[in-house]
Amino acid sequence: MDDQTSVKSQNGARTNGMFGSLTEFGNSVATLAELQLKLAELDAKQAADRALVPLGVTAGGVAVVLASLPVILLGVATLLASAWHINQGWAMLLVGGATLAAAGVAVVAAGKRVGQSFESFRRSRDELTRNASWIRTVLLYSGRPADRKS
Repeated sequence: MDDQTSVKSQNGARTNGMFGSLTEFGNSVATLAELQLKLAELDAKQAADRALVPLGVTAGGVAVVLASLPVILLGVATLLASAWHINQGWAMLLVGGATLAAAGVAVVAAGKRVGQSFESFRRSRDELTRNASWIRTVLLYSGRPADRKS
């Protein structure tokens, strides 16, 4: 087994050839996985912190809209029916549709802010892509013999 070289691993133990390379590779993959998990945890915490206020505002807005909607709709519909001399049912439909459109705009605007809160996961995704590429490269070239210069 002259073609296998003795390798000194990170902990100081001497390993031989392919087994040592696989051990070091496994250790590197485990370290990368641990770091990737820590980065994802940090990104999740940042995303949750950023999403807290927009989610709270959205929930509060939805609660207020839901609580006041029947009273407002009936009041405005009654006023429109008497002012425009139309049936109260038609007035209720007009007011309900306008209120629904306004609430939809508010929810969409707040929803966009919530979506932006999760952009910090881009770091984790990019780092995972780099790590996976490194692992593929190591696996692809690990079984090839080194070029020997004569």
